[in-house]
Amino acid sequence: MLLAVDVGNTNVVFALFQGEEMRTRWRIATDPRRTGDEYAVWLQQLMQIEDIRVDQVDGMIVSSVVPRARHNLEVLAQKYFHVEPMFAGEGAAAWNIEIDVEEPHTLGADRAVNAIAAHAKYPGDLVIVDFGTATTFDVVDFNGAYKGGIIATGINLSLDALVSNTAKLPRIAIEDPRSDSVIGRNTEDQMLIGVYWGYVAMIEGLVERVRKEIGRPAKVIATGGLATLFDKHTDIFDVVDHDLTLQGLQLIARRTNTK
Repeated sequence: MLLAVDVGNTNVVFALFQGEEMRTRWRIATDPRRTGDEYAVWLQQLMQIEDIRVDQVDGMIVSSVVPRARHNLEVLAQKYFHVEPMFAGEGAAAWNIEIDVEEPHTLGADRAVNAIAAHAKYPGDLVIVDFGTATTFDVVDFNGAYKGGIIATGINLSLDALVSNTAKLPRIAIEDPRSDSVIGRNTEDQMLIGVYWGYVAMIEGLVERVRKEIGRPAKVIATGGLATLFDKHTDIFDVVDHDLTLQGLQLIARRTNTK
């Protein structure tokens, strides 16, 4: 089995693949101080629940935007799974796609992995919207080249900034609005409307501008934890694909192992 690890700024997602099929996945809060031993205790307990043995894991690939987490994941792979981890974008796990931007080395690993997975799964020009700590928009052309994108503040960061910089506004949860009305009748509803519908307007507006600039029909792929929440109230997405990054890691590992 392949253990795919997606290290984001907020969460680390672990997934086990048996061939091309994802067997299971688990999520834990990102903490660069978490040791390889701590990861191992947590993972081994979860694997036992799923009736999966540690010795069934024969490969590990990591996509990370948190450099400080690297060493502890290397310890996890070497000490507990007895494998050398691959890091997406490095060595045999290099991207092998054209990154047509001014500073290719600055492209986040998660965004490159998403581009690889999306091109493999969906034909034509693509716009990938990933709802993470930041919300990113990535453009991939019909040949699979990464052409650039947009980085916007994630919705939870926007809400945190609003609450932390105002004295009387309460902390609210991001949730499905109770109605389509954009005129709130109390403080909490007004905050939710501002954050949620403001975010929908941003997504729709930016995607429309990106499509116009591409100049050809482009499919819009949404991924990330909050994609479903926004998909309920906009028709801008053609596909919601929650596992895009993990599937991209599986594709890179499979390509690497067949060289």
